[in-house]
Amino acid sequence: MIDHGTYVEHDGRPAVRFRRRYPLPAERVWAAVSEPDGLRHWFPSQVELEPRVGGRIAFRDDPNLPPSSGTVLAWDPPRRLAFTWGGDELHLTVEPDGDGALLTLLNVLEARDTAARNAAGWAVCLAELDKHLRGDPAEGPHSATAEPWQELYAAYVAAGLPSGAPVPG
Repeated sequence: MIDHGTYVEHDGRPAVRFRRRYPLPAERVWAAVSEPDGLRHWFPSQVELEPRVGGRIAFRDDPNLPPSSGTVLAWDPPRRLAFTWGGDELHLTVEPDGDGALLTLLNVLEARDTAARNAAGWAVCLAELDKHLRGDPAEGPHSATAEPWQELYAAYVAAGLPSGAPVPG
C-alpha cells in the first residue's frame, strides 16, 4: 500500500499523514524507524536518540538544516515513537496488520503553509524507507538516486495542500 499523504488536523494543529503497509514483521519495521542504523537509510538527518520519554533526540548532517535537538514525546517499543523537531512533532506508529505491519507517519506542523513542502520531503524519505525494507539499496533522501523533491512538491501544491513556506535550495 502506497499512501501519497493526506493533509489532516491533529489536536487542532495542521499535519500531514502517511500510511504504508509492509509484508514484514512489525519488529522489523520498528527497527527501521526507531534505531539509528535503520534511520540512516531514509531519514533526512543523522539521529542520536535517548530511547525514553523525555529523552533527547539530536539531528545533524542534513544539508538543508543546521544541527538541532528535540525531545522524545513517546517511546513505546515496538509500537510508537514521537518527538519534537523544531516547532513540529513527528509521530511514528507501527501496528501489526495480518502477516505484515502498518506504519503511520504523522508530521504535526508548526505552520500550516509548510504542509506541501513537508509532504514532499516525507514522500522522498518514505520512498527510501520502502527501498530499504525491500532489501534494495537505499542511499537516503539527499542522494542522487532519491525521488525528485521538486516534482513532488509541485504535485502537492497542485493538489491543494497548504503551501508558501520557504523551500530548500
